Amino acid sequence: MADQQEKVFQLQRVYLKDASFECPGAPEIFLQEWKPKVNVQLNNNARRLGDSNEYEVEVTVTVTAKDEGEEKTFYLVEVKQAGIFTLVGIEDEERNQLLGAYCPNLLFPYVREVVSDLVSKASFPQMVLQPLNFDALYQQQRQQQTEGNESVTVQ
Repeated sequence: MADQQEKVFQLQRVYLKDASFECPGAPEIFLQEWKPKVNVQLNNNARRLGDSNEYEVEVTVTVTAKDEGEEKTFYLVEVKQAGIFTLVGIEDEERNQLLGAYCPNLLFPYVREVVSDLVSKASFPQMVLQPLNFDALYQQQRQQQTEGNESVTVQ
């Protein structure tokens, strides 16, 4: 029992890594009727920081609002929110689950706040991103990877 390493999971820091807001049609865009088509893209990734037990997890969200004909862009906002997490004694699937689902779940409320603030400060109606279930997204991704690996093995 003494040889068994204690498991440690700690959030060290949450930080805004990058944020951008573009309103390419301003000021004329504000004279148009507000009936946007909104597209939200999400990405997250994790990487080990050197040889340490620290990992950076990054959640990137890009929101594009265009007019009904999708000819003119009302706005484009991109936010990269990141965190540094310490993982000791956590291996393989448990580590992947933490980095691929649990950590993004912790970071996403920060992303939602930054997106909402940027859109509101640009004088557009409030944009509130819906909560996401990163656990379900992680499981879906794992299933797709497994199916993809099996199809490659069969051929």
